[in-house]
Amino acid sequence: MPPAHRARNVRSEVAAPVVVGVDLAGSEGRRTGFCTLGAGGVTVTRVLHSDDEIVAAVHAASPSVVSIDAPLFLPKGRTSPDSREPFHLRASDRILQRLGIRFFTVTLGPMRTLTARGIRLRARLEADGYRTIEGYPGAGQDLLGIPRKGEGIERLRAGLVRTGLRGDIERVDTTHDELDAASAAVLGERYMAGDFVAIGDPSEGWMVLAPKSAVLARFRARAAAQAKAKRSTSRRAR
Repeated sequence: MPPAHRARNVRSEVAAPVVVGVDLAGSEGRRTGFCTLGAGGVTVTRVLHSDDEIVAAVHAASPSVVSIDAPLFLPKGRTSPDSREPFHLRASDRILQRLGIRFFTVTLGPMRTLTARGIRLRARLEADGYRTIEGYPGAGQDLLGIPRKGEGIERLRAGLVRTGLRGDIERVDTTHDELDAASAAVLGERYMAGDFVAIGDPSEGWMVLAPKSAVLARFRARAAAQAKAKRSTSRRAR
């Protein structure tokens, strides 16, 4: 990853970088949301299925970065999603736990097939020269104060519009897969602006969280809450 630099308002720039967000499904038989995010927060979304369709769409968009909503690396010491090694959490997952952000482990049921597909897709795109990042829209939505899709697709859509996105996400027939792909694209946009925090272990892999100010504020709030709880426990023990 490039070093973080001073964040800028990318949506105010005429020549803002094009980014792609992918809400990857675990299998080609299910819907994968795809979003291209360009200047002015304009989104173009659609539903894809096969890896070939996804790769072709990325080629057509020619983005600066592809932000994928799927695990793109395994826990250190694990050889495959289906192996039986006793390693279930990545360093990035442990940081999500510290931040109080909900997630599914890469070794949990259907997450195994999604992880395997994410790793394959990342390798294929990077072989074609595209920069990829693991962007977790659920975390991004939490940090930006946007309701997750479980709270209602219209609330998710409204939250994305409040961030300045427009275009296809404003259509009432846009699927939740496309909206999550747009959320992934927002993480890619923040990444290109330098407004992000990369969490994880460099020997294992990175996950991108954004915006940076919200990530750091959450770290501080969680640390303060833990310190307060520790002081309360200490007083009760006296």
